[in-house]
Amino acid sequence: MLVIWVMLILNWAVPPSTAQQNNPSSEVSSDTPVEGTVVSASRQTLVVRLDSNQFQLFTYERPSVRPTSLVQGARVRVTSGPPDENGTRTATNVEILRAASSDARANVDKGAQAAPVPGKVRDVERDLEREAKHWRLGVRAGAAFDPELFSFGVQSQIGPLFHPRVQFRPSAEFAFGEVTDLIALNLEGVYRFSSASRIRNWTPYVGAGPALIFIHQSFQSGRNLSFGNFDYETGFNVLVGAQSRRGTFVELKTSLYSGPAPKLRLIVGYIF
Repeated sequence: MLVIWVMLILNWAVPPSTAQQNNPSSEVSSDTPVEGTVVSASRQTLVVRLDSNQFQLFTYERPSVRPTSLVQGARVRVTSGPPDENGTRTATNVEILRAASSDARANVDKGAQAAPVPGKVRDVERDLEREAKHWRLGVRAGAAFDPELFSFGVQSQIGPLFHPRVQFRPSAEFAFGEVTDLIALNLEGVYRFSSASRIRNWTPYVGAGPALIFIHQSFQSGRNLSFGNFDYETGFNVLVGAQSRRGTFVELKTSLYSGPAPKLRLIVGYIF
C-alpha cells in the first residue's frame, strides 16, 4: 500500500522533462569543452558567458574540479556532461586560460549589461546554493491514519554526512485527534537519489530512523464515565518522499514496532 501511494505522489510531483528550447546549454555537446568568461563563481556554481554571448550555468562533479583561483573575469575552458531539465551542466574539468584582470572584469560588466544573465539562470543558481547548505530548517504538516490525526511540526536538515546523498533529518511532530494526542521525536536519516551538485526539479528519497513517541488517549462519555491513558513507545520510522529544489517536499511515513502510533502519515512541508 505504501509503495502504491508513493508512485501516485511521484507521478503527480515529478513533471516530465521538456526540451530546452532557446537554451544556451543546447549549443554545448556532452564532454565537448567550451570557452568563455566567468561572470560569477561560488563553491557550488559557475556562470560563464560564452563567446556566443550566451550564459551557461555549471555545477561541480567534485570539489577538486573547481580551481582555487577562479574569479570573475577569468577566461576558462570547461568540460561538462549533459544538461539536466534546468539546462544546468555538471563540470568535469575547469581550466583557467587567462587570469582575471581589472580590464577583464570591466569587460564582464559591460557584457552583462549588453546581454544580462537570464533570470532563470540566476534562479537556478540561487536554488543550488541554498540546496548545498549544510544546515537548513523546515516546517511540516499533514494527516495521520489509524488513528486519524492532524499533525504539524518542525525539522532540521543536516548534511551531507558520510556520503553526498545522505542527510540527517531530525524532527518533532505534534498530532491531535478526537481520542489520541501524540508527540514524536524522530531521528531519521534520508538517502536522496540525486546529490546537490546534480539537483533536479524533484528528487525522490527514502529514509528510516528511530522515533520516541509519547501518546495520550482519553475518552469521556456523559458526566460519569472518563478514561485516560498515557503511553510511551520507541518505534522505527520508514519513509519515502520527494523534495523540490525550491524546498517543498511530500512524504509518506509509517511507524514500525509501535502499536498505538498511526499506521500511515501523509506529510507536506517546506525546507528554508
